[in-house]
Amino acid sequence: MSLLRKLTVAAALVLACVAQAAPALAHEERPVDFPDGSGSVPVYRTTGPELLVCKTDRADFERRIAGFAPDLRSENRRLFDRCRKEGFRHLQEAVNAVKGPGYRIKILPGVYLEEPSLPAPTGACASLNARWSSWGYQILSFEQQRQCPHNQNLVAILGIRDLQVEGTGATPRDVIIDAQYKKLNAVRADMANGIYFRNFTAQRTTFNSLYILATDGFVIDRMLTRWNDEYGFLTFASDHGLYTDCESHGNGDSGIYPGSASDINDGRGHDVPRYSIEIRRCKSYQNMVGYSGTAGDSVWAHDNDFFDNIAGASMDSLFPGHPGLPQNHAKFERNRIYDNNKDYYKYVRDGTCAKPPGQRGYESGVVCPQIGAARGVGILTAGGNHNIFRDNWIYGHERAAFMLLWAPAFLRGEEALGKQADTSHDNFYGGNKLGVAPDGSARPNATEVFWDGQGSRNCFDGAGPTSPYVVPKCGAKPGDLAGPATNRLIGEPSKMVHSLVCAEYSIADRRIPAGCDWFGATGLARVEVQVALGTSVFLGLVVLLLWARRLRGSRAGAVSALLALAGLVVDVFGAAADHTLLPAIGLLLLGAGLTGMGLVLRREYRFFGGATVLMGVLTLADAVDKSLIMIPWIPVGPAWARGLLAVVWVLWAVVRLAPRPRPSAGAPASPAPAGASA
Repeated sequence: MSLLRKLTVAAALVLACVAQAAPALAHEERPVDFPDGSGSVPVYRTTGPELLVCKTDRADFERRIAGFAPDLRSENRRLFDRCRKEGFRHLQEAVNAVKGPGYRIKILPGVYLEEPSLPAPTGACASLNARWSSWGYQILSFEQQRQCPHNQNLVAILGIRDLQVEGTGATPRDVIIDAQYKKLNAVRADMANGIYFRNFTAQRTTFNSLYILATDGFVIDRMLTRWNDEYGFLTFASDHGLYTDCESHGNGDSGIYPGSASDINDGRGHDVPRYSIEIRRCKSYQNMVGYSGTAGDSVWAHDNDFFDNIAGASMDSLFPGHPGLPQNHAKFERNRIYDNNKDYYKYVRDGTCAKPPGQRGYESGVVCPQIGAARGVGILTAGGNHNIFRDNWIYGHERAAFMLLWAPAFLRGEEALGKQADTSHDNFYGGNKLGVAPDGSARPNATEVFWDGQGSRNCFDGAGPTSPYVVPKCGAKPGDLAGPATNRLIGEPSKMVHSLVCAEYSIADRRIPAGCDWFGATGLARVEVQVALGTSVFLGLVVLLLWARRLRGSRAGAVSALLALAGLVVDVFGAAADHTLLPAIGLLLLGAGLTGMGLVLRREYRFFGGATVLMGVLTLADAVDKSLIMIPWIPVGPAWARGLLAVVWVLWAVVRLAPRPRPSAGAPASPAPAGASA
């Protein structure tokens, strides 16, 4: 890495460390390795040893199956009669009875509270030696999970292979596993290769409804999860996985979370042999985020619906403790992502989310956002590489269809200088249908792209407004660009400040950043507008004083100062509408004004005047960068060079503005200098 690159990265890290506290962890788990990849996606089976789970209240059972089709109703009655004689009353009892691979457990219609799993831990289980997470639960080893399976889990499936668990109802809502907010997880499958879940509901936990960990081969088929503090479906450090026809809503983080999916394509380009997890035909709505994935590597999500969340989908490289970082190789195709504009932060503001989980009203539509998310965004990527987003319908968003942000490596616990700019590269946003619904109706997004500019070889297609006003366009296929690529080590300074302010959200402290538009700030309340206003007022004062004390006698100087002041005014409005040409117009006026002022100042102050001209030229380059073409080949945008020079220029201007010393009375006048002063 060149000296220039090291300096720019170091400068960015200093800014970030000063402005941002360490982020809270989205999900903490024991250290875990990826599976070796020798498994396969399990197939639904109709043969093998069969165990039944049911309750004994026939009247309740008959009421639940009354609306079933005749054949299904008859089959459930047959199973019920058999289950009353030889079955189990709790799912955990059936799991404990599994003797080896290949078993099938059928759960008959009913609500399962798993009462034997509910008592608080006693004896050795009440004093396990394990680290406590920032969320208030212990991070247990696999051996400790085996020793005390119900410290955290309502149902624990630990180390069992090729198990199939399914509900026998007409829909997932006919069989319900209900944790009643008394357990961290409703169902946990840990190192359970070949697990297959089908056709039931898991709900009401203080973390996850269905949690699959360190597993090679799993299927989530026609499952429903809902009303959890964190996740509906959480799969972690797993491979050969399939989510199909699933549904999730009412979750404080996301409905679907394939975190740390097996990193099988690390180091590859866009062409890959396979994906570790496939997600298809699922619906995720009324959550903080419909889909999220820290280290969501090699995930193929297609033909899904993500709607009515705070944001539609996100993936990131932000949080430490997640194997597979930085995130890479997600592929999103043919998804419908729309109307993700919910403001669930109101429940944090009014104290609802400070109540115990069971009193918050999750079942009535309350969602308690666990981390800060950009409201009104279709797909947010905070540090990811080689992702493909194509042929998706994305519409009806109040902020942006796509958002791409830098995620410096220190946020995931890596301090090496050379890694700090290793994300936001080679992301392909092409062929998407933006601002229009599948029925052809116009449903515009406020902007199509919000990008902080960091990264290399990213490209975006679309005809609507973008921020910046111009972005690199995509070629025919992933990896191809329609023009020159950019290669920026750090993003735009104003957007970096915006991201750092927004990252200060904390549900535990009920801290909602006042200056962040993610949480409702508008107009002058937005931090980027405040920064632009403060900068413009300060620079405007310097320009006025230079005109009054050094340029008053020059018509060209007066016109140049007026152009600069006009540019500063327009820049404030441009900060509030950065997807328009206003920022570039403001920079164009300011750059022309500073250049003119510098040429006039050079007559008396050669070097200061030259610095003023350079300020103007860099400002004009920034205008070009924001309106005509993002200048390729440079490691930082012109805004950074202009900002750094501005610090020196302002200090220099203060010196030039100081009153000139008057000769003492009676002293002979000094001869005029041969050349202009500095």
